[in-house]
Amino acid sequence: MQEARRALGGRLREIRKAGGFRTARAFAARAGWSESKASRIENGITQPSEDDLLAYAELCRAPDLYGDLVATVHGIEEMYVEWRRLHRDGLRPVQESLVPLTERTRHFRIYEPGVIPGLLQTPDYARSIMGRIIAFWDIPDDTEAAVAVRMGRQQVLRDAGRQFGILIEETALRSRFGDAEVMATQLGHLLTVSVLQQVSLGIVPMTADRTMWPLEGFWIYDDEQVLIELATAQITIKQPSEVATYTRMFAEMAQIAVFGKAARALITEAINALE
Repeated sequence: MQEARRALGGRLREIRKAGGFRTARAFAARAGWSESKASRIENGITQPSEDDLLAYAELCRAPDLYGDLVATVHGIEEMYVEWRRLHRDGLRPVQESLVPLTERTRHFRIYEPGVIPGLLQTPDYARSIMGRIIAFWDIPDDTEAAVAVRMGRQQVLRDAGRQFGILIEETALRSRFGDAEVMATQLGHLLTVSVLQQVSLGIVPMTADRTMWPLEGFWIYDDEQVLIELATAQITIKQPSEVATYTRMFAEMAQIAVFGKAARALITEAINALE
């Protein structure tokens, strides 16, 4: 969190200089602040208020940056959360924390490079993944409760008033979580979900001519925020310009994915490869 505050302070310093204020003292005088206040903000010691950010945006003639700055401040507390902290009480609380966001989202855009997304997982596939997470992080085993919450979140898939754009790398179809029976059931479930009118399921073939290559999976919730899973932490992005970047990235990935019969053919090939 402190690193995020320092980064925000550095950005405000750049905005201030670009706006013609060479020193924090000059800016503070124009804003009606003490010089120490501007210095504390720009060095990441004090978190700025929305009014403080508005002063930077207006006085430095950069009003278009105000939205991003506000989103940055609001997201600092949750921007970077280590998995060990998230998982300290087990996996169920993490799954439950996603319920409100899932329920209010109308348009999901999901990209996963190595696993089947949680909204499309079968119970046994989810158990296999969660069991490995619990063992790796050595956290309380609440697998069944966590699986139940995840399965409950999947009810949104049946809502025809929502949209689900889902892109999965072909390698995720081939990566085994559980035995052949678990994988066959999981892949069969993908075939079933793929024909839902509100679901657009794309598979990025291993042979695709790459024009985009995200290194991590990401979930875009409406145009509100993006969740990214790293090896050690969950990243939450709410800055409009960065959300827009991931939206553009998703669109470009969709250009190299296959849909409909071609996507189902790749899923079927993965099922046949289990035999």
